Amino acid sequence: MGTSTMTVADQADRTEPVGLEEYHQISGFLFREARLADESRYAEWEALVEDDMLYWVPRGDGEFDMNRDISITADNRSRLRTRIRQLMTGKRHAQVPVSAMRRVVGNIEAERLQDGEYRVFSNFILHELRRSSTATVEVWAGRVEHRLRRRPDGSLGMFFKKVMLINGDEPLPSLAFII
Repeated sequence: MGTSTMTVADQADRTEPVGLEEYHQISGFLFREARLADESRYAEWEALVEDDMLYWVPRGDGEFDMNRDISITADNRSRLRTRIRQLMTGKRHAQVPVSAMRRVVGNIEAERLQDGEYRVFSNFILHELRRSSTATVEVWAGRVEHRLRRRPDGSLGMFFKKVMLINGDEPLPSLAFII
């Protein structure tokens, strides 16, 4: 799994701060990624994803290992592609009709790793109106770790996303969307 399995302490001495322009680009990427997911624009969201993508929602906030510990979601690129295709059919029953969603992303911290990649942490609050089942608003909150890298065209691509829900160790309603 490469750098994604390193501990925070291992990575701390291999990072450097990002400049203001890089920070604005990274923040813009996070805001766009959130908006595309909220608007169920899955093809555009998927265009932000690299071929070696890992999308992980561990069972809470802590030192978990994707390969050993139970996860809420642990998708490699192929599994993520399948899930996106299911959502795009409009026939994923838990998302018919599609949940209305809006999230707020904040507390963005970004650092450049020695290999030219970025590690970014942010907090989020997501409000989801469950139209298909209870017509209630679910509130999801947590911290996200993104790993980004520059593409040949200068844009950023996402190759790792870890969503640490504050209630990930508790019984959860269905997570039938991209969080």
